[in-house]
Amino acid sequence: MPPRPAGDASVAAEAEATRDSAPAETVDAAGASKKRATEATKTGSADADKVHTPDAANAEAASNATDTDTKTASNAEAADTKAAAGSKPGGFRRRKAALPTTRPPGAPPDPWTAFAQTSERQPGRVRRILRATGRGLIHEYALVVYGSLLLAVALTWPALRYPLHTFPQDIWDPARQAWQVSWAGHVLITEPAKLWQANAFYPERYSFAFGSSLLGYAPAGMVGSGPLAAVLRYNVLFVLAHALLAVGGYALVRQLGAGRTGAVVGAVAFAYAPWRLAQEGHLDIISAGGIPLALAMLARGHGWSLRYGFRPGRRHAGWAAGGWVVVAWQISLGFSLGLPFAYVLGALIVVVGSTVLVRKLRRRSPGPVLGWRLLVTDLLGVLIVAGVGALIAVPYLRVGDTGPAGTEIAFFSPPVRSLLIGPAESRIWGAPHAVARASLAWPAEMTLLPGFVLYALALVGLVFSVWRMWHRLMLLIAVLVSAVFTLGTTVLDGRWTYLPLFGHLPGSFGVRIPGRLMLWVTLFLAILAAGAVAEFVRRAEHLAASRIPSWPGPWLRLTTFVPLLLILGETWNATAHPVVPAQPAAMRTVTGPMLVLPTAELTDQTVMLWSTTRFQDLANGSGGFAPRRQAELRRSAATFPDATSVQYLRTLGIGTVLLLRAQAAGTPWERAGDLPVDAFGITREDLDDNSVLFRLS
Repeated sequence: MPPRPAGDASVAAEAEATRDSAPAETVDAAGASKKRATEATKTGSADADKVHTPDAANAEAASNATDTDTKTASNAEAADTKAAAGSKPGGFRRRKAALPTTRPPGAPPDPWTAFAQTSERQPGRVRRILRATGRGLIHEYALVVYGSLLLAVALTWPALRYPLHTFPQDIWDPARQAWQVSWAGHVLITEPAKLWQANAFYPERYSFAFGSSLLGYAPAGMVGSGPLAAVLRYNVLFVLAHALLAVGGYALVRQLGAGRTGAVVGAVAFAYAPWRLAQEGHLDIISAGGIPLALAMLARGHGWSLRYGFRPGRRHAGWAAGGWVVVAWQISLGFSLGLPFAYVLGALIVVVGSTVLVRKLRRRSPGPVLGWRLLVTDLLGVLIVAGVGALIAVPYLRVGDTGPAGTEIAFFSPPVRSLLIGPAESRIWGAPHAVARASLAWPAEMTLLPGFVLYALALVGLVFSVWRMWHRLMLLIAVLVSAVFTLGTTVLDGRWTYLPLFGHLPGSFGVRIPGRLMLWVTLFLAILAAGAVAEFVRRAEHLAASRIPSWPGPWLRLTTFVPLLLILGETWNATAHPVVPAQPAAMRTVTGPMLVLPTAELTDQTVMLWSTTRFQDLANGSGGFAPRRQAELRRSAATFPDATSVQYLRTLGIGTVLLLRAQAAGTPWERAGDLPVDAFGITREDLDDNSVLFRLS
């Protein structure tokens, strides 16, 4: 309150002196009189102020004198307050003046109504959209996406250094999978009914089923054409697949109840485990990010987390529906990971269904555990996933000469020591584990080290974690069970583990390599490790909050990133990025059906990539598996050009043979371009790019 003027101060001082000099009983009586007057006013009695006692009369007289002096000071103070309020806005609370409710007829309008307070204008639609967009750009998961993309670019470098001309790891499997994505996008635009009748493996039917279909990437295949676009598309998808692994891992660990730091450590450990470096040439194996993402969305939709259990108030059918869509998309990428994922989902459905039934029988939940809307969503989701899987499985069941995969499963089953051996592509463990890798039958599929740092953090997570003890034990059991399945026939010959689930399926389903189930071992280890890191962060924050000042809180928080740095060190890759062979000019003009020589299991995959300009019919073809006729084709064409080979190719309907001299050195076709062909009724044409074109008809 601003200081009073000197004159007003003297008046106030006199009032104070009057109050101080009055006898105590007089002041008390005055207070009692005021109290009675107030009560009378509240009750509406008109005679309340007339009820006095003799002593009260004297007290009331003294009180009136005192009030007179006080009012004088108060009026002076009010005058000063009004003056100050005019010069200092907001400094004092203004008294509300009583405004007349009616205005006399013919009176001029009140000019002060222009200063009346108006309600704040609500933001328009554009402003609301901009605000929501701004909040979305800095949301937790938006930041996770940004970080995952940057980390994927850095940890897969130099995949995007020359994205038009190189492939990660080798040029064989990536070339075939780049062709698969291109074919799916091309055929869905032109002739969707011929999706499974691909241009390779001519004249085989359902030739697109000779390997993981990668149908989920078909929209990307609709953009661009030709080998350069296919190579660029593959490299972009390769980097995005790594980013999705991190986003999905973070979402799952976060939904289970870990903090942000623990979720980051778990996500990076899952996405960039050293064993994945041996799979960099297989886009279908790298594309596993939909698995943890779908599990996270389903858990959120059902209001469940590992740390807090079921929370009905957090149920949301929309998240559950999105989770089932992601499940269907993941299965559409291939059965190598999709089929085990379907088994895991089936087990989860049984567990959740049993839990809901037990809760209802015991009447532990007064309301519905899931609710009818969520039950309908789950039912439709299961039907959609089963329908998508069945539609994709039909052509795989129709391809011939695949047979059971039991023999290959035994060959590819890794020994127990493989869980401690790093791949050659690891810059940290590649050289130290060279001798150990040499002892493996197939090192490319048997180097299964998830990371020694991850092992250590998971062990700590068994005794020090935000998860409850029985949750840790369940995670430990899940790690051991998934490790047993990963070892295939190594444990108990696989009779009670891998073979009952996967050993009696045709080889076309691509589950003949048990080591790829290391995905699940890594996921459960990452959840255990995230629990340990989250508990350390929780205790560090508690310790910091109990100190004044909060030291050493910031330093303790920085130490929580030490495990992340160690994990990133183990993911340092030495992956090769070879240059893709240039497309022969004839592949852009010659129509099919045709055969490109030389033909072999590896080189045919590059030929498939070259065909993405015209998608002409090719007798060449290679994949995760191939029909027996493909081996017969290579044997019969080994003597080309001669009468037998020409006649054989004609019976297949092949009218053109393209010989690439630059690649024929050291093969049976090294001199095929110089032999006379007039006796066989075919023509030969030497092309400008040092290739030879034979026309059989």
